[in-house]
Amino acid sequence: MTTPFHRLHHICLVVHDIDAAQTYYESIGVGPWREYPPLTEYTDLDVPSPEAFRQMRYRVVDLDNVQLQLCQPPELDCPQRRFLDTHGEGVFHLGFEHDVDGAIALAGTLGLDVLMRGQRPDGSGFVYFDTRDRAAVVLETRRSPQAS
Repeated sequence: MTTPFHRLHHICLVVHDIDAAQTYYESIGVGPWREYPPLTEYTDLDVPSPEAFRQMRYRVVDLDNVQLQLCQPPELDCPQRRFLDTHGEGVFHLGFEHDVDGAIALAGTLGLDVLMRGQRPDGSGFVYFDTRDRAAVVLETRRSPQAS
């Protein structure tokens, strides 16, 4: 079976307090953390609330085998805020590296609906699939920006 979910890129945790979460992880030797590039870079955006999306705070750390992301959603309605308010802190999504347009086409053949998506002018971007109810987590595919 062909699937866009083969190459794990990251695990994203939603948290109430990104600073406290980062401090804890650093206290156990997980770091260094960096800010995720500005979300305003996504010019082609299909999300429930663009305002909420742009106010999200992300920090990432590259481990030996996977990236870990912390996400603190704003106090606005968005899937990440709903997850945090309903389930508490935890894994919101698993992110896989794959061509976004190809992933959308493949996911369609697997009966998966797009939850939200965004793309930068350079063609990099993300797509979240509506898989939480059946996979216990949202699955995402992303294409990283080309290294300069």
